[in-house]
Amino acid sequence: MLINFTNHPSAQWSAEQKVAAQVYGKVIDLAFPAIDPATNEAVLDSLATVYADHILHLSPNAVLCQGECTFVYRVVQRLEAAGIPTLAACSRRKSQETTYPDGSTLKRSIFAFAGFRRYGTP
Repeated sequence: MLINFTNHPSAQWSAEQKVAAQVYGKVIDLAFPAIDPATNEAVLDSLATVYADHILHLSPNAVLCQGECTFVYRVVQRLEAAGIPTLAACSRRKSQETTYPDGSTLKRSIFAFAGFRRYGTP
């Protein structure tokens, strides 16, 4: 089983990402929490422990973990220490910028899935 611990539900993944995820088994979505920038270190550590323990209880084959960077770091450390491969989705970004006469800019980005990459050492 692959735990999708992100804010991107697996139902919205591209066909390529869904195929790549099959290597790990069934995909289970676990919504990534909103992390307030004012959250202190102790609370962040505690929250990371709660989520990591919950994920470990599910016994996944791997975890896709992406979101607020310092929280991701804490969760990944805990999961990798427990022997759970923790992944990031890699993508190619295709961007197009349009600058308007008033100087404002509209940027449109399309992300094309390119694979999974492990955070820790295999």
